[in-house]
Parts: sequence; structure tokens; C-alpha cells
Amino acid sequence: MRETTQLAKLFSDHTVSQLSTARVLVVGAGGIGCELLKNLAMSGFHAIHSIDLDHIDLSNLNRQFLFQRRHIKLSKSQVATGAITRFNPRVHASAEQANITNTQYDVDWFAQFDIVLNALDNLEARRHVNAMCLAARVPLVESGTAGYLGQVTVIKDMRTECFECQPKPVERKTYPVCTIRSTPTTPIHCIVWAKDYLFAQLFAEHPGDMDEQETAENADELRALREESRALAKLAGAMGTRDFARLVFEKVFDEDVARLLSMKDMWAQRRPPTVLDFSALNEQSGFDPEHPDDHAVLDPKDWCALFVHSAERLAQRRLAMDQSTQGGLVFDKDDDDTLHFVAATANLRSLAFGIEQKSIFAIKAMAGNIIPAIATTNAIVAGMMVMQAILVLSQRISECHTSYVTYGKRARCIIKEPLAEPNPRCPVCRRRYLTLRVRDCTQTTLGDVLDFIKGLGSDRDLQLGDDISVVEGTRMLYDPDFDDNLSKPLHELGLVSGKMVTLTSEDDDSIVPVILSIAAAKSQDLLSIEGYESVPIFAPLPQLGPMDGVESDDEDDVVANDFVVDGSGAIVLEDDDDVSAVSSISEELSKRKLDEISVISQDAPKRRAVSDEESDDVVTLD
Repeated sequence: MRETTQLAKLFSDHTVSQLSTARVLVVGAGGIGCELLKNLAMSGFHAIHSIDLDHIDLSNLNRQFLFQRRHIKLSKSQVATGAITRFNPRVHASAEQANITNTQYDVDWFAQFDIVLNALDNLEARRHVNAMCLAARVPLVESGTAGYLGQVTVIKDMRTECFECQPKPVERKTYPVCTIRSTPTTPIHCIVWAKDYLFAQLFAEHPGDMDEQETAENADELRALREESRALAKLAGAMGTRDFARLVFEKVFDEDVARLLSMKDMWAQRRPPTVLDFSALNEQSGFDPEHPDDHAVLDPKDWCALFVHSAERLAQRRLAMDQSTQGGLVFDKDDDDTLHFVAATANLRSLAFGIEQKSIFAIKAMAGNIIPAIATTNAIVAGMMVMQAILVLSQRISECHTSYVTYGKRARCIIKEPLAEPNPRCPVCRRRYLTLRVRDCTQTTLGDVLDFIKGLGSDRDLQLGDDISVVEGTRMLYDPDFDDNLSKPLHELGLVSGKMVTLTSEDDDSIVPVILSIAAAKSQDLLSIEGYESVPIFAPLPQLGPMDGVESDDEDDVVANDFVVDGSGAIVLEDDDDVSAVSSISEELSKRKLDEISVISQDAPKRRAVSDEESDDVVTLD
């Protein structure tokens, strides 16, 4: 066949044979993902599995060429894999419509693949896949695009930098707390309130508190805002009932607005808001909240109907997560329920404050900080990904590169550099990854796990000492001064197959922490640990200088939801949408000290080469 003949000339017959049997996981079937799946199918890869959470939207059709108008509302991954099998009937492609961060996709699931190719559009999923590939010891090809810019790199445990080895620069947008919560004047103020306050307070796992320092000017207002947050938290008891949406509506659009109106001085120089009446807006209008017009500014009654529908759906999902100990919900611009809730509540707030309303499509762009997508950039990046994958599977990783697609007044549009070595201080890849197999998470307690670890023989001693701390994500589960969770079953703590916990020595900071990937047991043992033979020996770290590793001297910042509230009472957004998926081109290349890339124009964006949530699967804005 033509595809294999050409590949054999470029590489070898042996390589062609390897590609035909390699099991490939493609995470994401959007802008890059469509190009990537097509390239894989036409390059000799025959065992391809695709996973993507999203449905096909009208806005995807201008660049995601595997999709047609008749596919709107269907699964991206399923339609894409169906298309490539028609291109090449010899391809055995399978697909799932699911979130790659779900716990069902544990270390054993990742380990079944020979290589993983990321075509993702959000930072959380990128970080998760990076960690899972390190734990499963599967090579990862990472990618991203932002307009005319793009990047491809290879991540291999102990050989190269991982996704977390370099800090991701954050472009911060600051809004005063009291403007967001009390005196909004623009649509973005209402969107930030809906997404980072109301949605998070109701449906997130750990809603933030307004814990910033009070000043004489904001003390009364901040105390009132804390009361609002506590009142919303009490509404969780009504979640899942018929009254839930009404109670939330009356709380934020009636009671809270009435409280603001009682502050006469606040409205001396401003247009006062209007209290919204739920019973008046909740009348039947013939509107279908399942299929709203994304490009239209809806009637207030339709926004109310969309609010009720999305709030009820999110409440059901949140309750289901509580029962399965999966944590809370996270806003995703491609999740219709979360997007419709934010759009409806933002526009209802705009209605109350006399602010211009926006369509769902416009709010998706603003809430996701979406930038234009260029189909040509996606195609170039997808082609480079396949070439890197072929080199990795051919055991020629030393020939792989980090490649950048650039744009502007320069001699070359593609620049490459050698893969960087792991950052010796990386908090993710400078870890010892092991697999903890548990027969029954409902019966095994955290104390059982710690006793098992401390009782390991000398040949398998993790060398963490007697005093160990256990952390899952940002949750402290155990340390010598906090043992409340020792008697709790793992399932009750949310530690099920697919989760990871970090074990750190409290006695010696020089001991490399251990990350245990929880997985199902393969034997009758209650507990067992695998992976000792693959754990590397890390060289001791050099001593830090007095200023090394110091990033900020501002100790007044406190995290509140998806934003930081500093001592001045200003919200600093910390959206994943604004966190770079890779370092900027100029910063990366200057870090490597490559003299030959001086052709890069000073007009090139200083901010980043690849974005995260806006990087690949983005809406083209005219």
C-alpha cells in the first residue's frame, strides 16, 4: 500500500511493522485532534483509541474537517474515528465520549497504550495526563496552538522535561471584589460573578471564602459578602429538590439585590439595580432549554427557563458526585450545563443591573478567554506530532525535538531545539511513582495503608522514615499532627482506583516523595505495591541560595475559588484559560541559549507559544 511504501523508504520495514501494532491513545478530537487522527490513519497506525468529552458544535465546522453539519450535537471522538476508518479500512479505531480525568482511567488503563498523543484544550486535563503517563511510564507527545503559534514536544519519564517542569506564566486580570459582587458595570463583571462566585459556591468541591484582609473602606461590605456566601452554602440542603432553582434565584436576584438597594449612598451616583421576580419570569414561554439558540440574546423569561433547567441538571450531577466521592464540578466552556448556567445567571444579573446582555456564544468566548484558531497551524502541529511519535516508537527518542511554529518577520516558521532534561526541582516528575493495589477500598482504611507501608521489608522500604504526610491533590489527609482520617475507609476519603496520593517524609526534606497510583488488586492480597524495579535513583539536589526559588514576597494573597483576593480587595483571576500550556517562545528559546534563533521578531508575542484552554479547540472570532 502507498502509505507503508513511503514510510518504509523514510524509516524501515521494521518501523512500519511497529506502527501497525502500536496501541495509540489520542486525547482530544478537536482542532488538532481531527488532523492528528487523519494523519495517524494514513501513516500506518492501525490501533487507535480516541477520547473526548465534547459534542460537535456549529462553530467547529470551519476547521475540524472530519465533522459535517449533520454531525452537530454528536460525539466528537465517535464521529472522528468513524471518519478515519472510512479513509483507511485497515484501521481499528475505537472511541469514548468521556472526561479523561475520570477515575475509571487509572494507571492500568494508561499502561495498555504504547504512546499517548495530547490534543487537549485545557490545563487541568493536560496536567492530569502528564502525571498519569509518568505513573504508567508511557511516552507522551504534548501539543498546543494559539492562532499562528504552536508547539510540539515529547515527554518521557526520566529522559525529558515533563509538562510541569517549567512554570506556566499567568496573565492576570484584576477586578475589585466589591465591583464583582456589588456594583457591576460591564458584561464581564457579571460573567466573572456567575462563573467564579455563584457557580463555584453552589457546585464546586471546595468553594473559596472571602478571606482577604479587611480595610476601613471595605470592612462592612466584605462582612456582608461573607454572609451571602454562607447563605448560599445553606442552600445545598435543597439541592435536588424542585425548589432548589427558585431558592437560588430568590437569594441572588431578590434578597441580595434588595440588600444592595438598602445602601442608599452606594447608588447616589449610580443607576440602582432592579429586583427580579421569579414568578413573573418563570412563566411558560414555549422556549426549549435543551436547545437554546447560542447566537441570540434571549428574552428574560428564556434566560430564567435556561437558569432553572441548568441549575437542576447541575444539582443532579453534584449529588451524584457526592455519592461517588468524585468531588465537585468544574466550569468547562464545552460543558453545556455549566456554560448555560453561567450564561443564564450572568444575563439575569445584567438584566438586574441594566447592563448589556450577551449571547451564549459570546459568553463562551469571554468565560473561556477564547482566541482565534487557525486550521493551518493545527495541521502543521498534527503533522509534527506524528513524526515525533514515529521516532519515539522506533526507540529513537534522542532524535526527537521540541518544535515551535512561529509567525512574523523571521527566516523560518518552524524552529526546533533538543528536548530538555527534567527539571531537578520539578514537583511532578522528581517523584517516585508506584502503584498501590487495593482489593477493597470500602474496607481498607488509610491507617491500614500506612501500616502496610511502614511494614515493608528492607528490600522494598520506601525510606520515608517514621513520620509521613499523605496528601491527595491539595488535601492534607494525614501528618503526625493530624490523624483524624486514619480510621476512615479509602472510599470515604475519595481514594478510589484512579486517584493518586503523595507520601512525603516529615523527617528529611532530601528524601524524594512517593506518589502512589491507586489501582484494583490483581491478587487476593489486601494491599500490594508494584513498580519498584522502575523507580530511578535521584541525585541529591544542590543547596538553594538565600533567594533561589523565591517567587513572591507577597504573603497577603489568599486563594478564593478560581481567583486570588489580595489585601487591597481586588480579585485576580487565576483561570486555567489564562495559564499558559507551555512557556512563551521567546522565554523558552532564550532559556536554551540558542544563538541561531535570533531571527525571532521582537513583534512576536512575549506571552506564550501555546495557550491552554484556548489553545486548540477554540471558537474562531471574526
